[in-house]
Amino acid sequence: MAATNDDDGANAGLTGDEAARRLREGGPNELPLARAGALAILTRQFANPFLLLLLGTALLSLILRDRSDAAIILAIVGLSVALSFSNDYRSARAVEDLRARVRRRAVVTRDGVRREIDVRELVPGDRIALAAGDVVPADARVVEATHFACDEASLTGESLPNEKEVQASIYLGTVVASGMASAVVTATGRATQFGGIARELAHPPPETAFERGLHDFSLLLVRVTTVLAAAIFALNALLRHSTLESFLFALAIAIGLTPQLLPAIVTVSLSAGARSLAKRGVIVKRLVSIEDLGNVEVLFTDKTGTLTEGAIRFHDALSLDASSASEVCALALLCNDAIVRDGSVVSGNALDTALWSAASPSTREGARAYRVLARLPFAYDAQISAVRVLAPDGRTLLVVKGSPEAIFARCGAVGPAETSARDRALADGARVLALAIAPSADGKPLALDEIRNLTPAALLRFSDEPKSDAAASIARLDALGIAIKIVTGDSPVTARTICERIGIDVREVLTGTALDTMDDAALRAALERTTIFARVTPAQKARIIRAQREAGCDVGFLGDGVNDASGLHEADVGISVDSAVDVAKDAADIVLMEKDLGVLADGVIEGRRIFTNTIKYVLMGTSSNFGNMFSAAGASLFLRFLPMLPSQILLNNLLYDASEMAIPTDRVDTEQLQRPARWSAPFIRRFMLIFGPISSLFDFATFGVMLAYFHAHAPLFRSGWFVESLATQSLAIFVIRTRRVPFLRSRPSAALTVATLAIVALGAAIPYVPFARALGFAPLPLAFFAILAGTIAAYLALLEAAKAWFYRSSSVRNAALSYEDGTHHDS
Repeated sequence: MAATNDDDGANAGLTGDEAARRLREGGPNELPLARAGALAILTRQFANPFLLLLLGTALLSLILRDRSDAAIILAIVGLSVALSFSNDYRSARAVEDLRARVRRRAVVTRDGVRREIDVRELVPGDRIALAAGDVVPADARVVEATHFACDEASLTGESLPNEKEVQASIYLGTVVASGMASAVVTATGRATQFGGIARELAHPPPETAFERGLHDFSLLLVRVTTVLAAAIFALNALLRHSTLESFLFALAIAIGLTPQLLPAIVTVSLSAGARSLAKRGVIVKRLVSIEDLGNVEVLFTDKTGTLTEGAIRFHDALSLDASSASEVCALALLCNDAIVRDGSVVSGNALDTALWSAASPSTREGARAYRVLARLPFAYDAQISAVRVLAPDGRTLLVVKGSPEAIFARCGAVGPAETSARDRALADGARVLALAIAPSADGKPLALDEIRNLTPAALLRFSDEPKSDAAASIARLDALGIAIKIVTGDSPVTARTICERIGIDVREVLTGTALDTMDDAALRAALERTTIFARVTPAQKARIIRAQREAGCDVGFLGDGVNDASGLHEADVGISVDSAVDVAKDAADIVLMEKDLGVLADGVIEGRRIFTNTIKYVLMGTSSNFGNMFSAAGASLFLRFLPMLPSQILLNNLLYDASEMAIPTDRVDTEQLQRPARWSAPFIRRFMLIFGPISSLFDFATFGVMLAYFHAHAPLFRSGWFVESLATQSLAIFVIRTRRVPFLRSRPSAALTVATLAIVALGAAIPYVPFARALGFAPLPLAFFAILAGTIAAYLALLEAAKAWFYRSSSVRNAALSYEDGTHHDS
């Protein structure tokens, strides 16, 4: 990772042995990552305010010599921390493993041979090749440059690209905005400019909308719980219960209402989802992006490699003047951004690579008869590239290649014959480039403003056949409620033809030229009816995606080129592929090892499954624990003792949460995966207010049985409510987890079934264990369990009836749409 002032910029580059020696001495070319160590993750667990309050309570109990309560509270805190730490630690390791699978490559010259290597193997002195779209892999000094400019915003904050001449310095992490260059590496890893900043700014990434939703929801419950807990404390204190016991009881009830394991449930779900997707070639760079992917309603994508095979082949050349096909192809090889060494293409865009691969030996020999004087690499905004050459006959020519629209716009005259030839070439879905020439004066840099008064010379046709499975993938995404929109630099005719061949219903096509005439309001109105956006620039792509988001839709964007980076940043979920340019992979949240919409559909389903299971826990936790709080408040009015000891409430909550840890494994009904899903606070609140009191009805029934039939003293009463409460709220998951009839039309996962039944059995056994007396329990008579069985059956039956009514209710159905069907946002 050392810096160097060596000038190892000779064309042969370093030798392999010398590079290996420098790699051993300086270490790999990688930055220090903000890895969360085990200690940091463990410390983070104690940021929970309720956990700190519990620790304070345990300390207070020790001071008051109530060692049993203190021991129980500390044990519960220890188990809770251990569980959360285990999940967070495994999640952190999973993310690091996934990121490690996304590697960058660099083109380097060693032993006189140009090759691709992993960027971590770069060493000071290496000679590297750079082209538009590359992320500069190390600090370096430019030794050759052609219209070379770098976007250094990540380092300097400067928004405009900086042109770089020979001997200029370029820096790790900046992006090649245009042109091409060769450079000699001067520093790697920690020794780079960016490496020094990274050490100081190694902070975790900002929260996503989903994370903020979770956090805000938890804070809302904390505020509600604080008010209710204060009321319960005051009520118990006024009824002459011990002030300390009343405080601990209210605190325990408050902790019971908060979904303490919600972050753990989400973490387990996301980690499992990421591992599952990784097996199918989907690399998740940030776990929460899986859930965001599930929310996508509109997916913007290019057609090349997504709808088509991505194997572009040169088809033929149609001369528009007297030139032969061989002469046309020779000129096209001259106006070409592909990097060629020893007759083989090292790197370059797909069209230029296809031209070189298809060129015959005689065509290549014809191209070598010209001498290149100046070169203008492809400009995305202008959609042309150009070269000034000295022809064998001594003439200086300007050769320009680009989209037919861009080329014809710069020609002096375009007749009906040329226009007709272009339309015929585009009609069958081929990708078409136009070639034009003009006399040129040597001796000055080649610039866009001199490219005018051209003469059309030829049309170049390329083929890229639709994927055999493209139609099935599109149909699958459509069934998931995701609209596919195409954003492409190709002509509208080509894009429409390909889309129609694979079954996409094309409503309207909007070109980049027409888009420039629209204000933002007009663009948002056009989005609803437009399927294809053709001949669009990178800035226009970003504007389209931004407008779609402003229209209230969650947007995904699949892109792999340098011109896609801004769109990837604008989208809710940026998706790229492993073969993409570096800047696209860096901007993406998700990287596909293959450009496959079918695999992407798997990711959407996984995101929706995770969200649905998360909502199950939220609905379960808030409704049942709200019922417990309601029951505790009611019991305090007529009991001379606390209905349950604080430590018993905490133990009950811990066991209940343990059973719910299996929710991430649960099956999800098909209809819950068919539409995007979002948080809806009004829906959750209604659910809590309706189903919580139903739970309390059976708590009160249990209170009556314990007092009237069993004449229960305090330990026996508490044992009865403990067992009944744990059983009913745990078993309720089988009803609440689905809108269908449970078990008959919707079966839970085996893990959830086993975990729930095991916790219910454990809770029933606790009053009989040797240390039950220390916990404040007493053995229950066998008759209690017969009554409990009837209570559970009646509770689940009433719960099922209430669920059917709840989802049939028009007001609730409308509220539920916001999180089930994703038709609008709720705050």
